[in-house]
Amino acid sequence: MKLIKQLIALATVAIATTATAAAQSEAPDVLVKRISADVIDTAKADKDIQAGNQKKVMDLVESKILPHVDFQRMTQLAAGRAWRDATPEQQKQLSNEFRTLLIFTYSGALSQIKNETVEFKPLRAAPEDKEVEVRSQVNVARGEPVTLNYRLAQSPTGWKIFDINVLGAWLVETYKGTFASEINKSGIDGLIKTLAERNKKLASKPLAKPIK
Repeated sequence: MKLIKQLIALATVAIATTATAAAQSEAPDVLVKRISADVIDTAKADKDIQAGNQKKVMDLVESKILPHVDFQRMTQLAAGRAWRDATPEQQKQLSNEFRTLLIFTYSGALSQIKNETVEFKPLRAAPEDKEVEVRSQVNVARGEPVTLNYRLAQSPTGWKIFDINVLGAWLVETYKGTFASEINKSGIDGLIKTLAERNKKLASKPLAKPIK
């Protein structure tokens, strides 16, 4: 019995090591394509998500998207110079509130998925590049395709998304102005408080129902 347990433990370590190595070696465009397909297929197949079930949508974001996003870097870029002046505790609080806000943003978008498909453009990057942009467009049933691009950076645990472009606007740049304005008025603590209050309001509201 002891030998069997040891073999199971060794097998578990081997599987985990193999999975980590696979994630580290996965190309950035392959990673984004896999995440997109997984998320969209899951959203389309789940009636609760289609109906706007907040918990299920947010669980999908937590499990499928968040592990591949570098929230600290996104927050640092959005906060700009003020990040360096913030204490470690303020940085942690700000990252957590920004992360929560982005979860609500992603969840709201996912609740709208119906018949959309995603088309990826060829990756323009050299093998030695540490930062790349993965370009795609979302084809909708009515209207023009929606631009959806991703900036990723290589990390010890694989490629991580640190910015997203929707319709020509980069998420970090969009929030940078808002963050700067709030920091100028009431400092880092004021920004943290504003984000926390906004997140509370979003948590109390149901997700928007899918467009039919």
